[in-house]
Amino acid sequence: MVMTAAVRRRPGAVADRRWPARVGTGAGLLVALVALLLAPATPASAHAVLVSTSPAASAVVPSAPAEVALTFSEGVRKVPGKIRVIAPDGSRADRGEPSFAGAVVTIPVDPSGPRGTYLVSYRVISADSHPVSGAFTYSVGAPSPPPVDSGADNRADPVVGTAVKVVKYLGYAGLLLLVGPALVLAALWPRRLPRRGPARLAGAGLGLLVLATLAELWLQVPYTAGGGLFDVPSAGLGDVLGSAFGTAHLVRLGLLAAAAFLLRPLFAGPIGRTDGIILAILGGAALFTWPLAGHPAASPAPAVSVVVDAVHLGSMAVWLGGLVMLAGFLLPRADERELGAILPIWSRWAALAVAALLLAGTVQGLIEVATPKALVETTYGQLLLAKIGLFALVLGVAAYSRALVRRRTAAERPTRVRRAIWVELAITAVVLGVSATLVQTTPARTASADVAGTTTGYFAATLASPVASVQVELDPAERGNNSVHLYAYTKDNRPQPVQEWKATVALPSAGIEPIEIPLLPLTDNHATGEINFPAAGQWQLRITVRTTDIDQATVTATVPIR
Repeated sequence: MVMTAAVRRRPGAVADRRWPARVGTGAGLLVALVALLLAPATPASAHAVLVSTSPAASAVVPSAPAEVALTFSEGVRKVPGKIRVIAPDGSRADRGEPSFAGAVVTIPVDPSGPRGTYLVSYRVISADSHPVSGAFTYSVGAPSPPPVDSGADNRADPVVGTAVKVVKYLGYAGLLLLVGPALVLAALWPRRLPRRGPARLAGAGLGLLVLATLAELWLQVPYTAGGGLFDVPSAGLGDVLGSAFGTAHLVRLGLLAAAAFLLRPLFAGPIGRTDGIILAILGGAALFTWPLAGHPAASPAPAVSVVVDAVHLGSMAVWLGGLVMLAGFLLPRADERELGAILPIWSRWAALAVAALLLAGTVQGLIEVATPKALVETTYGQLLLAKIGLFALVLGVAAYSRALVRRRTAAERPTRVRRAIWVELAITAVVLGVSATLVQTTPARTASADVAGTTTGYFAATLASPVASVQVELDPAERGNNSVHLYAYTKDNRPQPVQEWKATVALPSAGIEPIEIPLLPLTDNHATGEINFPAAGQWQLRITVRTTDIDQATVTATVPIR
């Protein structure tokens, strides 16, 4: 069989045809570069969950706090107007805009509010572009019937959530429909066969990919802020375009535009080595825009996760896109001599793609799942198990096809291989659907963490001193990591500014000397910190507050740690 090779043309004609393609490629790269330069510098973080609150969820505190603090597992961003505190009488108890300091969100609250149960509802955006919403209650003095939040619903619109998954699926489908034909046309397509069919398929894949990318940008507005499909204000769209999510998608569009100018000559005939290398580089760069806009960029090891996810996605596109070309064009059209040359090469490529797919998927699964328990008990882990089971079926069918190629019966009886390939594609269509759902699901490593409202322990106390009344909250009051919140109030229950906080814990019965708690002042009267209790027992908490250069007081409390 004669493999694809560059067709001899008059040098001037070749230069004339390459010039507009390379100019267009440069323009597309310029768009991608501008998007990168305008990208916000945001730190890597995980799909956030609420890990603690102050006051704690369902807690009863003796006096109304001046603020409510929400601590997430990682840093979060603001969704305008989506954090509210509702008083027992149904009125708004929050005052002013909440402040965001990394993983801590502080909501100013009216300290003179009525006694009873308060409702806190929230919606924020985690670093991996997914919204995090929920609600909890706390009570002042004594519980009462919880109030009703009459504001805008913080829950995600199910239509929008479904649309996001569908668009993700279409994006994956467009990617493999573009990569498969482009790869086969560049390296394996017989010169005697017309290119119109594969070219149309690749064009459809490119169009589907562009459409899916634009739709993701549009849907990200109601998906993160709440609302219906068409609740897309210009301000919200601007926020999305200015985020890391928006930057990744704009870069993808620029790279696709650049690649489109090189794909046109490929659809017409063979292209030179230089153009082929440029096209491969553009495709490889575009693959990184998927992980940079999702979970991998926010994993505990973002550099590793981004690379392995791009490898995972590229291997999938090469393998499945190549299978589509084999089943749809090569097996029905190529003769026995051509198939005898093509199939062994493709079989080796497919084996390499599947090996890379398995390796990358294993590494990414270990990072995102973290523990065997999370693999079984979380939605993310269960979806991953389903994907692994389906993938095992695909590998079984692929092994059968490879055996046919090795026995050299595939070229003689292409119908048998074609049927096996269609079975592979049918199963992998379901795998793509699971993957589209998986990327919208909270990773198991985060979902398995303790969240506010699910902890079994909580300590709260108000300690009086001549200088200030100190309200202490410790969550979850168990062995291991705990969050500490300290508040200072005057005798008439007004916030008392504190110049300096100091706190230590000790367990004399176990011979554990005082351990200092690192404290971070969040407001004038509120400080927070983290402490790891290595053992259970009656721990002695000692807090010193200095309100002026000469006014200082120390209070103590016994904290039971389970």
